[in-house]
Amino acid sequence: MIPVATRRRKLGNPLALAVMVLLTERPMHPYEIAQTLRSRGKDTSLKINYGSLYTVVQNLEKYGFVEVAEVQRQGNRPERTLYGITDAGREEATEWLSDLLSVPAREFPIFEAALSLMAVIHPDEVARLLTERLKVLEVQAASARGGLTKLYETLPRIFLVESEYQLHMVEAQAEWVRGFLRELRSGALDGIKEWRSFHETGEVPPEFEELEARHFDKE
Repeated sequence: MIPVATRRRKLGNPLALAVMVLLTERPMHPYEIAQTLRSRGKDTSLKINYGSLYTVVQNLEKYGFVEVAEVQRQGNRPERTLYGITDAGREEATEWLSDLLSVPAREFPIFEAALSLMAVIHPDEVARLLTERLKVLEVQAASARGGLTKLYETLPRIFLVESEYQLHMVEAQAEWVRGFLRELRSGALDGIKEWRSFHETGEVPPEFEELEARHFDKE
C-alpha cells in the first residue's frame, strides 16, 4: 500500500473522532460517552477507558471542538459536566472522517513487523508458530461469523460494517498464512534454502550479502 499524505490534525487519537461523532447526537458527560461507545460495541475498534477519554475531552475543549453545554447537580451527588460539539468540531469530525474513509493510510501492524524479522528463527519453528496462529485465527473467524449471524437478526447492517470488516481481515490473514505455510513446508519459498543455511552454519549466506550490497549501492 502506498501511503498518501493527509492534513496533520491537532488531535490524532481516533477516540477523539468517536467522541465528536457521538456528541453530534446530544450533549453528554465523559462517563456517559464511554458507556455509550461500549454499549454500541465500539470498544472492539477503539481503545476506551475513562481516564484517557477524559483527557481526550479536555483536549477537544482546548482546541474549541467541544464546549461545556451544561453542569448538572443532583442532591449530594458530584456535579456532572455535559459537553456538546461546536461548529468547529462538526467540521473537524466530518473532514477527519472523510480523510480516513477516502485516503489509505500507512499503518504498522505488529504481525507485519514480526514477519519482517522472522528470519532470526529457524524456518521449521516459524512454521510451527504460524500453525498455532492459524488455529487461533480460524477460531476467531468462526466466532465472529456466528456472532454476526445473530446480530443480523436484530440490527441493521449499517451498525455492523466494522464487524464485517474485522471478520474479513481475520479471514484474509488466515488465508495468507495458509498459503505461506504451504510454501514453507514444501520448500517452494524463494530464499528458504539460504534461510536454513543461516541457521545451520551460523553465517549469513553469500547470496543474502550480495543482495544487501546491491541494495546499498543503489542508495
